Amino acid sequence: MSGRSDRIVPLAVKIVVSGGLGVGKTTFIGAVSEIEPLDTEAAITQVSVGVDSLDGVESKTTTTVALDFGRITLDPTIALYLFGTPGQDRFSFLWDDLVEGALGTVVLADTRRIEECFPAVDYFEAQGAPFVLAVNRFDGAERFELDEVREALGLGRDVPVLECDARQRASVRDVLGALMDRVIGVRASPDRRAVTVR
Repeated sequence: MSGRSDRIVPLAVKIVVSGGLGVGKTTFIGAVSEIEPLDTEAAITQVSVGVDSLDGVESKTTTTVALDFGRITLDPTIALYLFGTPGQDRFSFLWDDLVEGALGTVVLADTRRIEECFPAVDYFEAQGAPFVLAVNRFDGAERFELDEVREALGLGRDVPVLECDARQRASVRDVLGALMDRVIGVRASPDRRAVTVR
């Protein structure tokens, strides 16, 4: 007996979940994580008044100040490690460290505050990292056609744009599956750019 284990160790893949303040990143990771998710939620205080815009999300009482973290095993061969970025511009200096080594990104969008996802879209386009845009469907939010969202954000046809409900595990899994398809497609492209972020 060699003592070797026949257990398959899944490939660890780093994925980033990004977007503006209050878009649902913490909820997205928490809905799908098979481990107790780590979050760095802090109370929104008077100090942030005039600094962080809460227009459209006035009932929000906490915010991520560093990162969110969770893990999901897609199948016995792949485990996704999910890193959520903070949404406020004043914490954007953390993004470079959080995205280092990531294979791809989910950018969450809220149609009530679509302008809040421009910094994430611009950042990941500049990095050349494959990403998908997931429109988080909030109760009571006006619905737009996905092509309208694509046009409003100036996204190319190669970037998948899909709907999701960040509270629903199945919906989040679908988004992650779409991202993995996008990553594989970019990596298989003969004229591909580097897909691993710095």
